[in-house]
Amino acid sequence: MKRLESSPLPMQPPTYGNLVTILSIDGGGIRGIIPATILEYLESQLQELDGKEARLADYFDVISGTSTGGLVTAMLTAPDENNRPLYAAKDIKPFYLEHCPNIFPQNGRGGFGSLRNSMKAILGPKYDGKYLHKIVRNKLGDTRLHQTLTNVVIPTFDIKNLQPTIFSTFEAKATPVLDARLCDVCISTSAAPTYLPAHYFKIEDEHGNSREFNLIDGGVAANNPVLVAISQVTKQIFHGNPDFFPIKPLDYGRFLVISIGTGSAKIEQKYTSKMASKWGVFGWLLSGGGSGSASTPLLDVFCQASADMVDLHISGVFQSLHSEQNYLRIQDDSLIGDVSSVDISTKENLKELVETGENLLKKPVSRVNLQTGIFETIENGGTNAEALKRFANLLSEERRLREIKSPLTSKSTKPRPLLF
Repeated sequence: MKRLESSPLPMQPPTYGNLVTILSIDGGGIRGIIPATILEYLESQLQELDGKEARLADYFDVISGTSTGGLVTAMLTAPDENNRPLYAAKDIKPFYLEHCPNIFPQNGRGGFGSLRNSMKAILGPKYDGKYLHKIVRNKLGDTRLHQTLTNVVIPTFDIKNLQPTIFSTFEAKATPVLDARLCDVCISTSAAPTYLPAHYFKIEDEHGNSREFNLIDGGVAANNPVLVAISQVTKQIFHGNPDFFPIKPLDYGRFLVISIGTGSAKIEQKYTSKMASKWGVFGWLLSGGGSGSASTPLLDVFCQASADMVDLHISGVFQSLHSEQNYLRIQDDSLIGDVSSVDISTKENLKELVETGENLLKKPVSRVNLQTGIFETIENGGTNAEALKRFANLLSEERRLREIKSPLTSKSTKPRPLLF
């Protein structure tokens, strides 16, 4: 069954449909290549249904991302000169392959080189961030949150106020001093402690109101931002946003959620209590954990803990509502060695990350065990690729239903016929 191709129409609000659709992308530095590969496949399935111009932003009410996921979110939702997404999903992987070696330059990786990198990390950020800042500003320009083609939610953390700062299209439209430039948001949510410098900027509205931001990586608060995205939607429902009527604040059974991780090194078990018991400040900040490459245990612990806690919570909620078929978490917890790093941008490692994403599509759908925290294969769940194909059909049908029911589109367009 294939629908006739038609020119894309603006996404109609959930009030005309059955579902609230959310896409979430974890943080993880260069491991953003993994979700980029997954998203390319998902978008290709939507294009098979609705035509080559279909883009992910045409199907999701909210796209949320932390750190590298925040950058992907901005790329998928920022408008180009034709008011279409700046990047198709297939363009994101080439972007990472081209620019990551310059964002994370590899200045020696053994012996003296590793010692020099460790000393640099002690004295300041491992990378100066100049190339990242330049490329992000060049690509995103002065585009602001309120201009995104669908709602976005991107967490950061304010180091001065010691509290999370959530940037969202919802908040930007309501509060001008939160309507930040997308480039500033991306630089901020990617500013991982010890790796990249914190980011400062200030917003002033037309009435003279202003707000300052002193921000670091959103991963320290919400490396898996799906719960933050759901909370933003719940807040809109609670405050009576007509786009979500008649959905109730806790009507999670009507949520359709795809959450994509950037992989983890759980299976490697590179840290032990025996090792950690001897660590001081430097040990918690710089340790290879026996993997042969320096890592930052403190960040690994914080980011993995927040990501897993969110997945445990969301999985529990959807299972309790008997709507687990509406929640898809795609994650690989079997990364080992360099491929589990956030910044080793050698040609060999980037190639392996692409292969990791491609292999993840072939793996069976898994769900976190609420008792052990380990991902376990779902019986008769098929592969991740098959699950994404099913979700693509759901997303396409939801979009089509909204077009039929919405008075904004039903008068000017006819329902797209089906070809059997």
